Amino acid sequence: MDPPVGEPVFRARGLTKVYRMGEVEVPALRGVDLDLYPGELVVFLGPSGSGKSTLLNILGGLDTATAGTVRYHGTDLSAAGERALTEFRRRHVGFVFQFYNLIPSLTARENVAAVTEIAEHPMRPEEALGLVGLGARLDHFPAQLSGGEQQRVAIARAIAKNPAVLLCDEPTGALDSTTGVVVLEVIERINRELGTTTALITHNAGIAAMADRVIHLADGRIAREERPARRVVAHEIRW
Repeated sequence: MDPPVGEPVFRARGLTKVYRMGEVEVPALRGVDLDLYPGELVVFLGPSGSGKSTLLNILGGLDTATAGTVRYHGTDLSAAGERALTEFRRRHVGFVFQFYNLIPSLTARENVAAVTEIAEHPMRPEEALGLVGLGARLDHFPAQLSGGEQQRVAIARAIAKNPAVLLCDEPTGALDSTTGVVVLEVIERINRELGTTTALITHNAGIAAMADRVIHLADGRIAREERPARRVVAHEIRW
């Protein structure tokens, strides 16, 4: 694949994050420089404690850096207050986590509608659930859905507000391989059909094959970066 061109969606420079627990300082990021480009599917790969989730949370405005800068289309998120970060998350970013965080008393349609009601230019919940292959499960409650189906509802909820960016933190971590591949196919489809800039973090090296770029993290730093010669389609992935 050719290197990306154009202005980056995210530009991070010197990102450092130190967590303080009493007298102890725990560094999570140690001077990360990173650009993410429009429409890319990037996989962050590394073991637990390498800084993957911290980096994703700072990009998504869920956390702030101790030092360094991160800009989103030129807007300096590192200088933004909590209200501005909340607005940034609401308007521009969809999140998918390892655990689905669905509301048990709401149907799939209602779980997605909870987001579309506060979004600026949302999809209809039915459209979002159709994109993830759950058009026939609109009125099922989470307890009536499998783990993979619940994760697909969570993805539908994330994309229903038409975000420019989709950030996925171990989205297959609670799933078996067969179910996980179905979820990866959905993420791949969203990236391809909607052009959503997608960053996915995992400790599972097999998933890296579906990326445009793979960024390896270790000990809070980017250890290396690679561009697979061929982006493998999700249904070919096994682990």
